[in-house]
Amino acid sequence: MQRDQQATDAEDAGSYDYVIIGAGSAGCVMAARLGEDPKVRILVLEAGGSDRSIFVRMPTALSIPMNTKRFNWGMATEPEPGLDGRVMNLPRGKGLGGSSSINGMCWVRGNPMDFELWEALGADGWRWSNVLPYFQRLENVREGGALRGSGGPISVRRGAATNPLYQAFVDAGRQAGYAVSDNMNSRQHEGFGPMEMNVGGGERSSAAVGYLRPAVRRGNVRVIQHALVDRLVVKDRRVTGVLFTQNGRPMRARAGRDVILSAGSIMSPAILKRSGIGPARELRDHGIRVEADHAQVGGNLMDHLEIYLQMECRQPITLYSRMNPVAKALLGAQWMLTRRGLGATNHFESGAHIRSRAGIVYPDIQFHFLPLAMSYDGKTLAQGHGFQVHVGTKRSKSRGWVKLRSALPQDLPRVRFNYMTHADDWQEMRACIRLSREIFAQPAFAAYRGRELAPGADCQDDASIDSFLKRKLESAYHPCGTCRMGLDAEAVVDPRTMKLIGIEGLRVIDSSVLPQATAGDLNAPTLVMAERAADLVRGRHLPVAEAAPLLADPDWATRQRSTGITRDYAEDRETLRAALLANARTE
Repeated sequence: MQRDQQATDAEDAGSYDYVIIGAGSAGCVMAARLGEDPKVRILVLEAGGSDRSIFVRMPTALSIPMNTKRFNWGMATEPEPGLDGRVMNLPRGKGLGGSSSINGMCWVRGNPMDFELWEALGADGWRWSNVLPYFQRLENVREGGALRGSGGPISVRRGAATNPLYQAFVDAGRQAGYAVSDNMNSRQHEGFGPMEMNVGGGERSSAAVGYLRPAVRRGNVRVIQHALVDRLVVKDRRVTGVLFTQNGRPMRARAGRDVILSAGSIMSPAILKRSGIGPARELRDHGIRVEADHAQVGGNLMDHLEIYLQMECRQPITLYSRMNPVAKALLGAQWMLTRRGLGATNHFESGAHIRSRAGIVYPDIQFHFLPLAMSYDGKTLAQGHGFQVHVGTKRSKSRGWVKLRSALPQDLPRVRFNYMTHADDWQEMRACIRLSREIFAQPAFAAYRGRELAPGADCQDDASIDSFLKRKLESAYHPCGTCRMGLDAEAVVDPRTMKLIGIEGLRVIDSSVLPQATAGDLNAPTLVMAERAADLVRGRHLPVAEAAPLLADPDWATRQRSTGITRDYAEDRETLRAALLANARTE
């Protein structure tokens, strides 16, 4: 009764065709694409504020907004049982652009087989040949090749790679027997090569910059900032609007067509649960009326973990010399004047995607190489010249959950990933350490390689490595999967329409719908998902790509590495699907 009275007393914020909850990566795409119809009126509700900050715009400053209360929800996990009860940092973007305004800007489409796996897991219509045209629509890449886009809203480029350590990493991969790819976002994802970043004109190319600002300028998209969503208005299993507060003032917005929930993999399930959509028992425990009993809302939570393997550098050529206040000031001044130099890069300019062992169809390990020894969040720095790889697995089999702390919107939800609670995850993470060491031991690093800083030379057997992992593993900040799309009885979202199953007037479009994390950073896949979802909402889709190769090592079943990533499975999808599902089994 009290919740009904709150809805009645709320100030009217107006009626719109679409109300979009969240101005993160997916929400910005939805506002821009749906707003292409000048007859449509759209309201975007964002819990945070403006993204206009030099620290958001400057690529090298990426660790600052990630650790700033203005741009970050400030979440942390529950104690993680697989990591001896560690509480893990969980930064999530808060403000226009969402996590695309605070992330590391690593532009990784993922492997084409990721999308074949999505479809095999029940995401009907999401195979690579259907998704590729949307990558081409969203990208603005110069000289990227036939499989890339050149006129889209997100600018993508390579770094200048002037530091010789970037090439040394690629050369070492070749010497260790791995493939080399001249463009890991094109035909061949597997192997070592240059990385790309979503940077344009020397500045971060976020979803807010590429999508939302142009949409607002058209005049039919309104954005309300500092709008904390309480819940959806549900009547007779249909969503008709949204209750929210702006700076503490209760408000209500109505949606004539749909409410589009794009609050992200953590906040979207929390909003659904506060609205009575979720596991019935949990909702009743918080005194919430059950509108739809959906057991998997907030379940199936997955993430990418990573570890740093750090080496001393015997030559003074790393970024360590730029870490003092004077050098930082000069770097910043150069960027302010020219938008060039080290201020215009995220410093992850080479990397790799490899398989952890024979029997894996496509890469499940990713490397980001950095010519500096420091943590991703910028809080800890080695005392001296060093270099490192951020290395981690891409298809962890551990699954976690998002649960309500209370029915109040100001109380952040409880989150537990259950990191490292599946035995396969330990096998793959040990491989990350050992394979990284083998790469750093190659002749390409002979002139630079000093002692191993972390884990250290004495960390060799499984027990020692496991102890190191428990203490030092960190999230790569890629949560997804909590409102999984699929066609089975437990799926939350219909992949053909993006409608929440069993509820009318509500679509969920953000990383929460992904049925499987991709083999790479998650922002590009989230954007492409939203691009295609926008067309599904409009009842259309781009033509299927005629050339959409699915390349793999022809002998993947019997060898872990190869220079010949040559077999194209595009005409043999049934064989591929069976192999992908076998790899994905969590029993």
